[in-house]
Amino acid sequence: MFTIDAHLDLSMNALEWNRDLRLPVSAINEREKGLNDKPDRAKSVVSLPELRKGQVGLVVATQIARYVAPDNHLPGWHSPEQAWAQTQGQVAWYKAMEEAGEMVQIHDLDSLNKHIGLWESNVPDEVKPIGYILSLEGADSIVTVDHLQRAYDYGLRAVGPAHYGPGRYAQGTDATGLMGPKGHELLREIERLNIILDATHLCDDSFWEALDHFNGHVWASHNNCRALVNHNRQYSDEQIKALIARGAVIGLALDAWMMVPNWVRGTSTPEGMHCNLEVMVDHLDHICQIVGNTLHIGVGSDLDGAFGREQCPYDIETIADLQKIPELLEKRGYSKQDVQNMMHGNWLRFLRNAWGG
Repeated sequence: MFTIDAHLDLSMNALEWNRDLRLPVSAINEREKGLNDKPDRAKSVVSLPELRKGQVGLVVATQIARYVAPDNHLPGWHSPEQAWAQTQGQVAWYKAMEEAGEMVQIHDLDSLNKHIGLWESNVPDEVKPIGYILSLEGADSIVTVDHLQRAYDYGLRAVGPAHYGPGRYAQGTDATGLMGPKGHELLREIERLNIILDATHLCDDSFWEALDHFNGHVWASHNNCRALVNHNRQYSDEQIKALIARGAVIGLALDAWMMVPNWVRGTSTPEGMHCNLEVMVDHLDHICQIVGNTLHIGVGSDLDGAFGREQCPYDIETIADLQKIPELLEKRGYSKQDVQNMMHGNWLRFLRNAWGG
């Protein structure tokens, strides 16, 4: 089944992990054997051939670069200008993939409909380009609000104002506090440009402030449920209801610590914690029960988002295994239409609405 994944850090993997994503996952992992600079070396699950194999024909693909103030001990750049430069390198990689025929940027209704038509055609999947919608995860790299227009001009269509910790425009996961005037200015520019606001990673204070000050289109590209795993990274039932009231779609993430409670990084294992795709369906089902329908959920896997097989469901060998989800949903009693909604239909409806379809 054609599938949309609303959160993949492809350029980060290509440039910071030095992975040639045109290769099969097996070849990427073979080359990484013996490396230990990252915890997920030789455990990758994402590559462009595996996306095609799994009919994941459209993704939301990120730029990401954090600025850190002198008292912030998270990894990151020491100036917004450095962070901006990193995101420009990431854009250059996406453009190189376009030139190689591997990917195609989706940035408006015409390009979206054309791409969906291609993936619905009889052209063999293995030669179809992967469509990508460019998203910025954390807005620290937007040096001034005027830079957002530049980013829009090269195709940026979604922005999450914060990532982990305190940010220049909003406060993120594990932080607290409001967005303030500078964040409000960013929100106004996001709204003016009709960029999608990604509420993912906003701390509770900034989350509610953003919804109060933003009148455009909102989604949550990769979030799970606080009722099932109690952490500020997750959404409370109240936040889920507020997002749904705004017409949002929420993408379910496959990072194991977000899926099962009491995960200990570097110690827990997916098998030991009984973390499989059924657990994702638990989170998905929780949202459906709150909402009363299947119109506001999708996949936002975050696979290879600085973790690999050591920290994702044990029944995923590669991202192509997202194709196991429809059968799991049908076993839970969801109809074929429900499954189509969740695998691609809800994201398509959201995008067509946001882009004037």
